[in-house]
Amino acid sequence: MAEGRSGTRTAEESIGVPPSGEQVELRHGQQRAVVVEVGGGVRAYTVADREVLQPYALTAMCDGAHGAPLIPWPNRLADGRYSFGGVDHQVPLTEPEKGNAIHGLTRWRSWQVADRAPDRVVMGAHLRPMQGYPFALDLQITYALDDAGLRVTTTAANVGDTACPYGNGQHPYLSPGAGQVLDGCTFELDAQTRVDTDKERQLPTGRVPVDGSPYDFRTPRLLGDLEVDYAFTDLARDEQSRAWMRLTGPDGAVVGLWVDESYPYLEVFTGDTLSPERRRRGLGAEPMTCPPNALASGEQVLRLEPGSTVSTTWGVTLS
Repeated sequence: MAEGRSGTRTAEESIGVPPSGEQVELRHGQQRAVVVEVGGGVRAYTVADREVLQPYALTAMCDGAHGAPLIPWPNRLADGRYSFGGVDHQVPLTEPEKGNAIHGLTRWRSWQVADRAPDRVVMGAHLRPMQGYPFALDLQITYALDDAGLRVTTTAANVGDTACPYGNGQHPYLSPGAGQVLDGCTFELDAQTRVDTDKERQLPTGRVPVDGSPYDFRTPRLLGDLEVDYAFTDLARDEQSRAWMRLTGPDGAVVGLWVDESYPYLEVFTGDTLSPERRRRGLGAEPMTCPPNALASGEQVLRLEPGSTVSTTWGVTLS
């Protein structure tokens, strides 16, 4: 159901159309998630009124890519340029101050409800050929609540007549709890390697072991005032082949985000460049199928053949 329909006048009606468009509310027991039309992302997720994912307001535009899918590439693309199949391409610079194109092409597109149930929704979008990305994708993202938490599956189908380059990610922020900051949180991520970046454009410069560095989270440690905006890889996985990161808030609640094997990278972002009122209020925890600047480097970019599909899954829990 759309958020707020239980009253005689909804929040949506009182402010007009929200910047994030239609609001699709999911419920399962004490869990509640809100998925939005603009960008097709998750705006809020709570369990028993405790924030699991840091939300943004109904009256606000999505800031810092909160909850947004990142398709057909996550993270940064230097100069917005890449080559595929011997052809050079140029996409718009969406981070012009650094000369980058960032987080793909779907963040501000309208997604449509393709299927829905009280605890599940499938959001769909068509990415048609355009300047810089002359390929055709049909996209679906399934958001589902169950006893284990929120599960998100992204499926892309190449509906064009040529192969295309493809990667994806998503940009949820793990919440330390409403009104809390990350400084008092403990963080765990069993990753052996960090993708280092330059300071000016945040483009990859190489890979470094986390051992002996401030970015070794293989044992849970207090974040304090550490600033982090890096991708991590060489992830340890459990018996279900899932890699995990866990944020323990000052209240002792543990927010855990897991990714399946299709996501070999997890970006960690402490939100230090967000607006003052949003800074360090959530931990960007971004599943990525490929590293930063992947379209340009070709590293782990999927070549999606005509008629083929690919699905990737991540999830989040509260304990």
